[in-house]
Amino acid sequence: MTKKRLLTGLQSSGDLHIGNYFGALKPFVEMYEDYDSFLMIADYHALTSVRDPEAMRRNTINVVKDYLAAGVDPAKAVIFRQSDNQDHTELGWVLNCMVTVPFLMQAHSYKDKVAKGNEANAGLFTYPMLQAADIALYDIDVVPVGEDQRQHLEYAREAVGKFNRAYGNTLKEPQEKILDAVGVIPGIDGAKMSKSYGNTIPLFGTPEEIKKAVMSIVTDSDGGRPENVYAIHKLLRSEDELKTIYKDNEGRYGDLKNILAEDLETLIAPMRERRNQISDEDVKAVLEDGAKRAKEVSGQILKQVRSAIGIEL
Repeated sequence: MTKKRLLTGLQSSGDLHIGNYFGALKPFVEMYEDYDSFLMIADYHALTSVRDPEAMRRNTINVVKDYLAAGVDPAKAVIFRQSDNQDHTELGWVLNCMVTVPFLMQAHSYKDKVAKGNEANAGLFTYPMLQAADIALYDIDVVPVGEDQRQHLEYAREAVGKFNRAYGNTLKEPQEKILDAVGVIPGIDGAKMSKSYGNTIPLFGTPEEIKKAVMSIVTDSDGGRPENVYAIHKLLRSEDELKTIYKDNEGRYGDLKNILAEDLETLIAPMRERRNQISDEDVKAVLEDGAKRAKEVSGQILKQVRSAIGIEL
């Protein structure tokens, strides 16, 4: 039986944090072999916030290393860079022509980032249509997302639906796979962990860097359990285990943070060791192979799109 096709991606906009791990890497590692899986490094999306070319190059290499260190086998998934396949930008433009400005203005992600002080550039505004193209180009069946990202898939389905109604049934409408167990990963300030908000715990930082971030977690002075610490801790241990730990250390926030830092190091240390063995040349070889495999699929889809809209003579 043919496997369903799955796509996920991460921006190359900075070093990954534990929110990326629990929200994207870990779920992908656990499910990717059950699907025909595509893993995209979303460097064009990263341009909405990154203005440093050297940082962009470094971040791209690092994201791939992170995925490989987390356990992804490049022989069992198509690992590719968005910018290595110009089919994305072409279909992104076509889908931009399918939707209205008021429709894009309702995007939660856009409004939230602008409210947080991000530049309201046109790329950030039209981001959902490039994301819809990322998905539609590969006849994707399933996109794993947290509940807070459900609207991204709704936008993709709306754009694809408008295209199909205008030009005939050409593109597949994707379905989300809501990762209920993950939800929103809180940052050190209690808000969603995000590089944009500067509230992260680094995934592959040194033990000292990780501990420093953990000790900076904002705690509520009321009650015996620091909720922000606990919200991260329950990603690492069962609630039964935590019940005992937090009862024994009730009100001792520093001790609970130390235990969390130790648990994070236990998780990260083996992955960090694997990551240190991966060279930049290894990454480039993986991306070169992935780009070739990705284009073999997207080229067929884009040819159908070009024919449908009348520019394939």
